[in-house]
Amino acid sequence: MTTIAVIAHSKKSFGEGLGELRGILHDAGFAEPLWYEVAKSRQVRKCAKQALAEGADVIFVWGGDGTVQRCIDAVAGTDAVIAILPAGTANLLATNLGIPQNIAQAVEIGLKGERRALDTATVNGEHFTVMAGAGLDALMIKDADAGLKDRFGRAAYIWTGARNLKASPVRAKVEVDGRQFHKGEITCVLVGNVKDVFGGIAVFDGSRPDDGLLEVGIVTAKSLGEWIRTVGTVVLGRTETSPFVVTARGSRIKVAFDQPTTYELDGGVRKKTEKLKIKVRPKSITVCVPVPSPAPDAG
Repeated sequence: MTTIAVIAHSKKSFGEGLGELRGILHDAGFAEPLWYEVAKSRQVRKCAKQALAEGADVIFVWGGDGTVQRCIDAVAGTDAVIAILPAGTANLLATNLGIPQNIAQAVEIGLKGERRALDTATVNGEHFTVMAGAGLDALMIKDADAGLKDRFGRAAYIWTGARNLKASPVRAKVEVDGRQFHKGEITCVLVGNVKDVFGGIAVFDGSRPDDGLLEVGIVTAKSLGEWIRTVGTVVLGRTETSPFVVTARGSRIKVAFDQPTTYELDGGVRKKTEKLKIKVRPKSITVCVPVPSPAPDAG
């Protein structure tokens, strides 16, 4: 018999709420799942470890990318299976994996969907599945956390990005797989494990979360005009044409800053650091995803 656990960020809303989730699980034959509710995402790690200790086979995670990241960080490398219930403002991992904004359908995927082994990556020892970034990227997220994200959603990042543009340039040295990739002043550095790291925009087109590689993007735009031009080329899918963006691909990335710099992973801001050590962890987590549609009969 499968043992189900639910780890829910109680401040995140989805459908008709946690009551609906309980009802759906009850009707599916899981009347008494292991149940953990948290008020802050940093409490998730302890709950995930406890769920493993109590024999959970599938862990349903109710929350946004930050909540999911904390859970995956706790269980990566184990036999645990993660089922995402996308209840956050930005649900980038769920979007990239095709998990719908519907509780019943998301639960169905968790119970009967395909089990897909995905890469994670670690930045300074902590796992992420979507992205890690430093500079303007992290400052945008840090400011948007102060109530703006809940009120204005993704639009909050546009406002905070413009506000932090002047404060973000730092000097950095970036190595990819042991070779120097960039040295000089940057606005931000972004490392992605999936193609869509900003809702609806394929920043790293062609990226796959199970190919053993990470995408690296460095932005050097400094003025508002340069930043607008950069954003425009990314939105139009022509990142490679921007004079303010350079990209690479690899499995090991090292970044050294000339001053303590704010960084983030999967939308969660961390303390300032002068170094980032990022390494891919191939197929280190199993996530429930939709069963692929059968190929049309060519007959």
